[in-house]
Amino acid sequence: MKTTFSIWETSRNLYLKYLDTYSLEQLNKIPEGFSNNLIWNIAHIIVSQQKLVYVLSGLPMHISQEMLEKYQNGSKPDGKVSQEEVDEIKKLLISLVNQTKSDYENGIFKEFNAYQTKTGFYLGSLDEAIEFNNYHEGIHYGIMMQIKKFL
Repeated sequence: MKTTFSIWETSRNLYLKYLDTYSLEQLNKIPEGFSNNLIWNIAHIIVSQQKLVYVLSGLPMHISQEMLEKYQNGSKPDGKVSQEEVDEIKKLLISLVNQTKSDYENGIFKEFNAYQTKTGFYLGSLDEAIEFNNYHEGIHYGIMMQIKKFL
């Protein structure tokens, strides 16, 4: 899992660069032809990781219910994320990697509820969920690379 966590850290640092590079207006802009924006994609990967790793392990998430509802699958951005919320997302982007790594190393994950993703992936273990999370984050990074061309 060392390599998997290393890939995840690198991925999250790439996302962090978007938060440091783009203005609040750019983060919130939904370009024509897209159904979401940069900030939604970043917050969505945070929410998805918490669901894949913690919820499927029967553990509480480290995010608010409000964040879950705002950025889970099926949600749509409203284009009105405040700088305060961006700052919170930025903090969570890195802190939750550290939290998950610590929890993994300390053995808090005792069970895992197998899950079939909407895209057809079968996740039968925690390790598979963590590895799938990297794949999922890569998809959203690709979407963001397309969005930035229209900002």
